[in-house]
Amino acid sequence: MDSLEIAQEWEWAAVLLGGLILVLLPLEIWRLHKARANRRRWLELLASASPMLPTLLAGGVVAAFIVSIYGAAKAIAPWSIPTTPLTVVSTLLAVDFLYYWDHRCAHENRTYWALAHSVHHSSPYFDQTTGLRVSFADGFISPWFYLPLVLIGIDPLLVLGAFGVIIAYQQWLHTELIGKLPLLDAWLNTPSNHRVHHSNQAQYLDRNYGAILMIWDRIFGTYASEHEPPKYGLTEQIDSANPIKVHCAEAVKLVRDVMRSKRPGEALGYLWHKPGWRPKA
Repeated sequence: MDSLEIAQEWEWAAVLLGGLILVLLPLEIWRLHKARANRRRWLELLASASPMLPTLLAGGVVAAFIVSIYGAAKAIAPWSIPTTPLTVVSTLLAVDFLYYWDHRCAHENRTYWALAHSVHHSSPYFDQTTGLRVSFADGFISPWFYLPLVLIGIDPLLVLGAFGVIIAYQQWLHTELIGKLPLLDAWLNTPSNHRVHHSNQAQYLDRNYGAILMIWDRIFGTYASEHEPPKYGLTEQIDSANPIKVHCAEAVKLVRDVMRSKRPGEALGYLWHKPGWRPKA
């Protein structure tokens, strides 16, 4: 099997999965129109789409960064693992597993959370544009989590192709149009499971990190099913549709906490621990 051909096939799969936004978003917009949504709700749609602009502008730099670190990793890998049907499936499974830890770290490390992932969670609404609400900074952090696969000899094209598939898969999850799917919810990431993940309620916080599979959440004790209707956004809402605040609100809070620190250890604590961490009195 040729790695480039597999990567191209996965690219098409990603395009098809991501393309579901062209079906779901018009339905959501029509639903909002029928419900006579207020001006703030429409502004929130635009605010969620706004991170796409800096992400696209930084796309070339991010791509060059990923090519450089993955190329360097491939050069020092002790061997090259041949591309076979087994390695193709194994790579997709491995990337899905590493995504769980990438995603979990994005919630449990405040620097990662503030600089990148909080942007995705800051909307008080949940729709297809929420899936577009992704910080460009994530492109410089997330790739490191998948580097071990290249270091053990897997072709970088397979790793990147698999990553593209699992990211594209998650686009359709950002909707309230689809209810529970009893045959799928227990083991796959579904809109119901992802609504739980985006909730700011205590019983739902830091749950359902998986990309495609929910088995990692079940193994590591982070799975929760949807019972009461979720409420979305941050535990401390940014209460703004301003694109700059959408991108920078949590980063500004982190910088303030670090600057006010009385000791180096306290500053490191803010940078390293979970959001909400405070030094002991």
